[in-house]
Amino acid sequence: MNRYYLGIDVSKAKLDCALLLPDGKIRSKVVENSSRGFSVLTEWLKKHEVDSAHVCMEATGIYWENIALYLVNSSMDVSVVNPLKIKAYGQSRLVRTKTDRVDAKLIAEYCKERNPSLWEAPSQNEQKLRALVLRLESLQVMRTQESNRLESTFMEIQPGIEKHIAWLDEEISALIRKIRDHINNDPDMKDRSDLLDSIPGIGERTIAMLLAYRIDPCRFGNARKAAAFLGLDPKHHVSGSSVRGKTRMSKIGHCLLRKSLYMPAMVTLYRTDWGKRFRERLAASGKAPKLIIGAMMRKLIHVAFGVLRSKQPFNPALHGV
Repeated sequence: MNRYYLGIDVSKAKLDCALLLPDGKIRSKVVENSSRGFSVLTEWLKKHEVDSAHVCMEATGIYWENIALYLVNSSMDVSVVNPLKIKAYGQSRLVRTKTDRVDAKLIAEYCKERNPSLWEAPSQNEQKLRALVLRLESLQVMRTQESNRLESTFMEIQPGIEKHIAWLDEEISALIRKIRDHINNDPDMKDRSDLLDSIPGIGERTIAMLLAYRIDPCRFGNARKAAAFLGLDPKHHVSGSSVRGKTRMSKIGHCLLRKSLYMPAMVTLYRTDWGKRFRERLAASGKAPKLIIGAMMRKLIHVAFGVLRSKQPFNPALHGV
């Protein structure tokens, strides 16, 4: 069966597309990263008599999401891969040129050779929750920046900054209420939220983030895969008999989700009974404080996975409390 492969190099303004034909030839096209551009892409595919294709793109920021959803709704097979995989694939082929057009061709060839797993589009409710939590994150970053400016700026500028901070506080409070209502109005999300809320140390904001990106057994086969998605898996550096590098967190994963677990890990380690026991056990083994924090971030994902899979609230007895 003849199979078409479409590689898309995504940027904020445009999509560089490379269509790999069954005979090995490449056809290229550049379209806008907008609804109008998506329609142009569809017409271009029809021109080449492509009814279905395996489409592959990199997970670059948020710019890939709209085109991925559009193509899935158009009955295309879509794969969204970590950019590091494409980079390593290009290095393995000794590709010396880096342009958007070359990258799109490389992605199409990667798709044909490696046959990456298909991307599963989030539900409408998950998409809305994700948009809400991302907006909340942006506003909170802005508030921190304005607070820092307030401490070091001239007195003439301070009233304007204070006014902006007051507006940001109102918007943040409104968004928090919208996120809470959105979760409560979805029975499935509400059930999962209640289970996650039973874990001492995990708060409302972290729960919303985990729900928005569906960190649960329905998406990942096991907790180790979920931890790897966040970049919380250990990275070993051992070679031969002489190289014994320190084991570190890989950080090859979703940085925003990983960031959202830092403060919950700190709270759990120092303010909950089960977290204190965990910290004392690792400290007694000679583990460094930073390593203990990273271990707790990973542990929280495993515990969250456990309560969601078992559909039972957090049981402190399972953690020595």
